[in-house]
Amino acid sequence: MKSLDIKNGWLQQVEKCVTTHFDQRPEGVSPSLLVIHNISLPPGEFGGGYVQPFFIGKLNPAEHVFFKEIYQMRVSAHCLIERTGAITQFVSFDERAWHAGLSAFQGISRCNDFSIGIELEGADETPYEDAQYETLVAITKCLMVQYPGINLGRIVGHNDIAFGRKTDPGVAFDWCRYRQAL
Repeated sequence: MKSLDIKNGWLQQVEKCVTTHFDQRPEGVSPSLLVIHNISLPPGEFGGGYVQPFFIGKLNPAEHVFFKEIYQMRVSAHCLIERTGAITQFVSFDERAWHAGLSAFQGISRCNDFSIGIELEGADETPYEDAQYETLVAITKCLMVQYPGINLGRIVGHNDIAFGRKTDPGVAFDWCRYRQAL
């Protein structure tokens, strides 16, 4: 994957699907943590194109029984990396996406305040695609340049900041491969 550029909090070479599910970070707070997640809608199914409508509040509850449980949730991530490696950005990195929920990192709660959330289309026990690793590495390198507070010690899984509540990105995520590529 070629290198990426960020301008005003937005990746320049990717699809944008702007959501209203975000707000401002606390004054003076810039991103200093990267949180890796996974998502599949319906659970365990890929490529249906349902994540984008979910993050912008337009998921149709009639399309799947599971959607009836979640269609009114107001959540988002900064970016989604599909199985193909395609990127969709929903929220400027300079603003607060609603991805972490009840969370804490190194004793500091409310991780959404100071983190960037990247969703991988996937499931805990399903291996991720090469294209997803390549894209995640490219985004991470770009973020580390733009936001120097993000470094190798400040890249975590959702499970690390919501211990006992969340399990993603799951056992299938190859942390060694990802960190070595950085």
